[in-house]
Amino acid sequence: MFNKILIANRGEIAVRIIRAARELGVGTVAIYSTADRDALHVHLADEAICVGPARSTESYLNMNNILSAAVATGAQAIHPGFGFLSENSKFARLCEEMNIKFIGPSAKVMDMMGDKINARAEMIKAGVPVTPGSEGEVHTTDEAVKIAEEIGYPIMLKASAGGGGKGIRKVNNVEELVPAFEAAQAEAQAAFGNGAMFIERMIFPARHIEVQILGDSQGNVIHLGERDCSLQRNNQKVLEESPSVAIGHTLRQEITAAAVKAAQHVSYENAGTIEFLLDESSGKFYFMEMNTRVQVEHPVTEFVSGVDIVKEQIRVANGNELSVKQEDVTFSGHAIECRINAENPKFNFAPSPGKITNLFLPSGGVGLRVDSAMYSGYTIPPYYDSMIAKVIVHGENRFEALMKMQRALLEFDVEGVITNVDFQLELISDPHVVAGDYDTSFLGNVFLPEYQKED
Repeated sequence: MFNKILIANRGEIAVRIIRAARELGVGTVAIYSTADRDALHVHLADEAICVGPARSTESYLNMNNILSAAVATGAQAIHPGFGFLSENSKFARLCEEMNIKFIGPSAKVMDMMGDKINARAEMIKAGVPVTPGSEGEVHTTDEAVKIAEEIGYPIMLKASAGGGGKGIRKVNNVEELVPAFEAAQAEAQAAFGNGAMFIERMIFPARHIEVQILGDSQGNVIHLGERDCSLQRNNQKVLEESPSVAIGHTLRQEITAAAVKAAQHVSYENAGTIEFLLDESSGKFYFMEMNTRVQVEHPVTEFVSGVDIVKEQIRVANGNELSVKQEDVTFSGHAIECRINAENPKFNFAPSPGKITNLFLPSGGVGLRVDSAMYSGYTIPPYYDSMIAKVIVHGENRFEALMKMQRALLEFDVEGVITNVDFQLELISDPHVVAGDYDTSFLGNVFLPEYQKED
């Protein structure tokens, strides 16, 4: 096993990785920007090293500084977490060249599956259903208009190199297409340095279903079931649960088998997620994209499967076989995750950085977990993502999980900054959500208009 790994991230995911590594007996190195000098992950790691100023481009995205930190501290591997450099094939390739193990898939596979156009082509070869769309990159509005006419409206514009909801626009008709394309392309260029787009027919309304997979260097690939991530705002997930109430036994077998087939086709190694859109009216599902990293919502899968995904990532990167086989994986109960952000839902979800003057995190009972890097007296910097915690619950059934989440959110108390805790409490208590009657349009079209009417 590795003696020491460097965590190329911050916040709750850095804390999560440090804890998993410590339980495996592996030493850890935290990196931090000048704005994160007092962050929890810095205090918890065995070593910490500053890699640059507050701006992400000069610190958490600074490949040279991060690799220099790994060399200086003698780290044998780098865990990228999610976001930042986690899906950057150039960084993975540099790690390979420097004989530092990248805890994730190879750069080749990341290139293949990280680019949405390449990924679609590979899934077609693998026999995995994909939505009708453009065959290659789309660079101009003239191309976009022609392709949209061929596949039919409504359509989705997506950044080829995108992720995290960036460079995505829904387009209902030709009048909306040109301004939407120009805006999405500009956003993609700013976020990823690549303005290439692609177009696909919009499956709407739909369920956003993703399947967690794990692969090792011996060719073993397994799935850990599915998650329902349909509650989204501006293509950003808000609440996730596992299993999905929209999927029965037969469809579950089909969609998980498709995910395993997809991963096997590209000889996938480490943790990854195959994302699908499910058309509930027809029961058909379509490949959307693959995330070649650990997901924000991985804890719900850990609760229902009993598999520690981050530990498996580290073991696999070390050359070990997966610790479980598909026949060993059993699923129990129901899990739900709410993302807690420092933001003001009543003011268009504006970020709310600042100093936490008092903090009480929910605890007690079986099946409750809070992943966070917050502590009383900590100042949330304004430079990074607004997510400050994840509340995850597990119950014997969905009703118990819903009630446990309501209890947990009622106990969650943070002073000094505005959060979306009350918003999440209202969402988890909404009759449609309680009944499992929602899709990707529900939050934006049904829940938010009513929520924003309230004083």
